[in-house]
Amino acid sequence: MNLMEYQGKELFRRAGIPVPRSQHCTNAEDAATFVAEHPGNWVVKAQVLMGGRGKAGKIKFASTADEARSVTREIMATPMPPNRQNPKGEPIRSVLVEERLPIAKEAYCAITVDRAHKRPVVMVSRFGGMDIEEVAEQHPESIAKHFVDTAVGYSPFIGRELASGAELDAGYRRAFPMIAGALYELFFKYGARLVEINPLALTEDGKVIASDAKVELDDDALFRHKEFEEWQRVLPLDEDETLAAQAGVGIRNFRRFDGNVGTMANGAGLAMATMDAVSNAGGKIANFLDVGGGASAERVRNCYELVMNHTGAKVFFINIFGGITRGDEVANGIVTALKQTQARKVPLVIRLTGTNEKEGRAILAAAGMTPVETMDEGAAKAVQIASQA
Repeated sequence: MNLMEYQGKELFRRAGIPVPRSQHCTNAEDAATFVAEHPGNWVVKAQVLMGGRGKAGKIKFASTADEARSVTREIMATPMPPNRQNPKGEPIRSVLVEERLPIAKEAYCAITVDRAHKRPVVMVSRFGGMDIEEVAEQHPESIAKHFVDTAVGYSPFIGRELASGAELDAGYRRAFPMIAGALYELFFKYGARLVEINPLALTEDGKVIASDAKVELDDDALFRHKEFEEWQRVLPLDEDETLAAQAGVGIRNFRRFDGNVGTMANGAGLAMATMDAVSNAGGKIANFLDVGGGASAERVRNCYELVMNHTGAKVFFINIFGGITRGDEVANGIVTALKQTQARKVPLVIRLTGTNEKEGRAILAAAGMTPVETMDEGAAKAVQIASQA
């Protein structure tokens, strides 16, 4: 779940990270009213999940209520133009009216997961306002990193070392250890995949403020924070993402295609490998579907109905690796789901491996199903069934 800027900054406020004064507005009149009640210099920013707002003319300045009304209408009148992040563009349904800061310096700060090191990594650079990929290419020496030992956690000395290693302006040094610590706490408290401040502004009067916010939350951690359900409802989801959310899986866990072999796996990597196996067997994929870390009867039923009701699948290939997810639990979920569902019935090809796989296969066999042992065997069987349907 990617958050809008105003949502990310709300989490920053909760964590104690300084952010500019602001107001989220859904129309031009609200923006004008806010500026009229709070005289000063303001920035009006389109709230979208795409970068490049400035270049697209979707960030504008206003000093009066009339200006705020005019620029808000102008920003919201047309969608964000397509770019590599979203080839379809994105409608603009709201803006953030934010205090215009007298910025003296800009820096970059983020925390994410480094898969190679299997640890969170805090990254800092004195080159703020640029994409981190561009900074890495043009100024690799400017990026200071710290791989956090989660058994020990964060300590202020880490922030001091990062600020020194990144050669941040002296004005950052006092505030930065606290900000880095707050980012770390936010990262774990809310189950984030990425928390990024770009730019982290040093103002002319010596304040350090998060001028932007990019936060990506792990969909599998959202159940811990029910307050995010309201935020999720206002995000600009496409049809597939909306269907995924309704089925109770992550919004990026489902995608439709025009084939006739439906698939489901636990884990994005296994789901993509399953799709490759079907393609290698000469079949055409009907969907991508990552069921996630759980396989209760309700979730399996929801996923089955998601594919049956919204794709042209003639067979359903379920490919589960039992690590966290137990094979017998998956098998019971499948059997129960098929008894409960009102969706159309198609042949199932089921591959279970890992924890309690023998027990899972026995459950499926007792229910009259014939599981397979390997992914390639399952893919070939599914393609054969689809071609004969």
